[in-house]
Amino acid sequence: MSNNSEDEQEGIPLPTIHDADPESTIKIMLATDNHIGYNERDPIRGQDSINAFKEILQLAVKHDVDFVLLAGDLFHENRPSRDCLYQVMALLREYTLGDRPIQIELLSDPNDGKPAGYSFPAINYEDPNLNIAIPVFSIHGNHDDPQGAGPEGALCALDMLSVTGLINYMGKIDLPLNDSEAQNTGIAIRPVLLRKGNTRLGLYGVGNVKDQRMHFELRSNRVRMYMPKDKDDWFNILLLHQNRVAHGPQQSVPEGMFDDSIDLIVWGHEHDCRIIPEPVAGKRYYITQPGSSVATSLADGESLEKHVALLTIHGKEFELTPIPLRSVRPFVIDEVNLVEAADKEGFDLHDKIEITKFLKKKVNELIDKANEQWDERNARALAEGEPELPRPLPLVRLKVDTTDVSEMSNPVRFGQEFQGLLANPRDVLTFHRSKKSATRGSKVKADQPELSIDDPELSISEKLSKVRVQTLVREYLAAQELQLLGEAGMSDAIETFVDKDDTHAIQTHVGAALRSLMKGVQANEDEVDPDNIEEIVEKVREEHEEKYKERRQDKSSKGKGKAKAADESDVSVDSMIMDIDGGGSDFEMMSDEPAPKKSRAKAAPKKTAAAAKKAPARGKAKAKAAVVSDDDEDEHEDEIEDEPAPPKRTNRAAVLSQSSKKAPAKKAATSKTAASKASQSTLSFAPTGRTSTRAAATRAKRKVADTIEIDSD
Repeated sequence: MSNNSEDEQEGIPLPTIHDADPESTIKIMLATDNHIGYNERDPIRGQDSINAFKEILQLAVKHDVDFVLLAGDLFHENRPSRDCLYQVMALLREYTLGDRPIQIELLSDPNDGKPAGYSFPAINYEDPNLNIAIPVFSIHGNHDDPQGAGPEGALCALDMLSVTGLINYMGKIDLPLNDSEAQNTGIAIRPVLLRKGNTRLGLYGVGNVKDQRMHFELRSNRVRMYMPKDKDDWFNILLLHQNRVAHGPQQSVPEGMFDDSIDLIVWGHEHDCRIIPEPVAGKRYYITQPGSSVATSLADGESLEKHVALLTIHGKEFELTPIPLRSVRPFVIDEVNLVEAADKEGFDLHDKIEITKFLKKKVNELIDKANEQWDERNARALAEGEPELPRPLPLVRLKVDTTDVSEMSNPVRFGQEFQGLLANPRDVLTFHRSKKSATRGSKVKADQPELSIDDPELSISEKLSKVRVQTLVREYLAAQELQLLGEAGMSDAIETFVDKDDTHAIQTHVGAALRSLMKGVQANEDEVDPDNIEEIVEKVREEHEEKYKERRQDKSSKGKGKAKAADESDVSVDSMIMDIDGGGSDFEMMSDEPAPKKSRAKAAPKKTAAAAKKAPARGKAKAKAAVVSDDDEDEHEDEIEDEPAPPKRTNRAAVLSQSSKKAPAKKAATSKTAASKASQSTLSFAPTGRTSTRAAATRAKRKVADTIEIDSD
C-alpha cells in the first residue's frame, strides 16, 4: 500500500515481532465500520455489507485467530431491520460458535458489565451454557449507539447480540442526563484483561460519544483509565470511534492526548483505509485506521481498497498484516473539467450531444478500469489457491466541472444507458462549478435568514465556536415563517436525519404533523370560514407546537431525582465550550485528581469487593490471578483502590438492572463466586500519563443559547 511505501521512504520502521513463541502469541482479526444494512433495499447493492462481514468472519476462521475486534458501526442504523439482524445473528452463529478450544484466559471480572439480576456473565465464553469458538469484542459507533435516557435506560442492537451470547459488548458509558451533570462527571474506562502464555493484553473500549464532549474530557484530564498495577508489562489497546479529521473547533479528537501506557489505538469512524500503523509525534503508541468494509458514499476516501488486519501480539511487540477484502464491489472515481476537455478533445461546449458523447466515453473508460481491478484481485487469489469470484457490477463516480457551460443533460437520464453495466447508474455523474464562477455580486439573498454567526462584531474564533448544525437549522427554519409545520419538531426531524442517517425521519414527522393538524382543524369545523382558514391553521399549529415542546421537556427531565446546578443561569447549554474557544487562556493549573462528584440525597452505594467477584470459569479456560509483579506466584491479593461513588446509570444495561431489582439469581451468583476473589486482576486508578499538566477550563461561558451537541457522521 501507499502508506507502507511512504513510511519506508521516511525511514520509519514498522513494528514487528522478533522470536515469537506460538504459545504466547495472540492473533486478532481487526475491522471497523461494517455498516451492515447500508442501502439494503437496493436490488443490486443491498447485500454488499453482509457479504463483506461474512468474508471477515471467514478470514478469522482461516487465520485461526484468538478473537475478532470491531471498533464500532457494526450496523448502519440505530434500529436495524429484522432481516439485517437475522443475517448478522446467523453469520455469528455459523462462524463463531463451535468446539474449538479458546486459549486466551480472562483475568478481569467476567461479570463486569453484565446486567444485574441475571446469572450469565458479560463475557460469552465464560458462560458454561455456550460453546464459543471465536469470541467477538465490539464497541458501538455513532450509527448504532444506544438511544434513550432516564430510568427506562438506553439500548442498541449490540445489547441484543450481547444478551444472546453472540458478541461481547464493551465500551459502554453511562452518560449524564443533562449538561449540568456532565460538568461534574468524567469518562471511566475499565478494561477487559486477557492472557495467553506470557503475553498479557488489556482491551480498553470507548463507544462513540459526542466529539465535543470527548475533546473536552481529554483536554480536562477527566478520562480515567483503570489499569493493572504493572501496566507497563501489559500490551494495551484502545478502541475509539470518533472524528480524527478536524471539522471545526472541538469537532474532532486530537491524536496525541491519550494515556502514555497505550501501545496501539484502533481508530474507527473514519472510512479512509490507513491501516498501516502510524506513529504519533512525542508518543510511544501507534494508530491504525482500518476504515470501512463497505462504501457508504461515493467519495474519494471510499475508493481506496478495503482492508481488514491480522494483528499479532507477543509480549510488548506487535505486527499488523493488512488483508484486502475480495468481496467488496470495485469503486473508481475520477474528475473532469469540461472547458479543459473541450480544448483538448475539440468538441463544442454549446452542443449537448457532443458533451454527452464525451462523458459516455469517460464513464466507459472508468467501467473498464474497475473491471480490470476486479480481474487483478481474482488473479492474485487464484495464485494463492483461492477460488475465483464472479465479477460484480462496479461503482463509478465521475465529477464534472461545468464552469462556463450553459446547459447540461439530466444525470439520471444519462445513467439510464448504463443499466446492467453499473451498480449506481442514477448517480454516476455529479456536476459542480467553481466557487469563483458561482459567486455573483448581484445574487438575491431575500430567502436567506440572518444567522447568529453573521454578526460582524464577532471574531473568527467566536464565529467558529458558534457553528452548530442544530442552531443553524433552527435559525433558518424560524426565518421561513412555516405555516403548517412546527419549527421545533421539524428541527428535531432534520437533526435525526443528519445524525442517525434516518432517511424516513423527515417524512415520518411531516406525515404525523399534517395528520395532527387536520384533526385540529376538523375539531373547529363549526367555525371554519374560507376567509379565516389561515388564522385557524395558525392557531392549531401554535397549539401543537407548544404541546410538542412540553412533551420534549418532560422527556428530557425524566429520571430518579432532580439534577440541580448551582446556578442554572451560569451553566452553558453547550458544556463542551471552553474559555479557550472564546480567546481566553488555555488551561488553569489544578491537581490531577478527578473532579469531585456532587453529593445527592440518595447517593449510589460504593462498589465493594463482592461486586467484582468472578463466576466459575468453564473448563476450557480457567481464569487465574493477574499478578502485580512479573512473578506469577508471589501475590494473589486483590488491591483495587477506592473509587468515587458511581454516577447514576442512565443507559445500556441499566434497563435490565432496574427491571429486576432483587432477583434471587444475583444473590446466588454472589455467594457462588465468593471463593474467586483472589483470582481478580489488580486494578487501580491510573491518571493520564501525559508529560504536561492538563486541567479543566473551569470558567466556561455561555456562548450559544439552546445549543445542542451533535454527532458527526
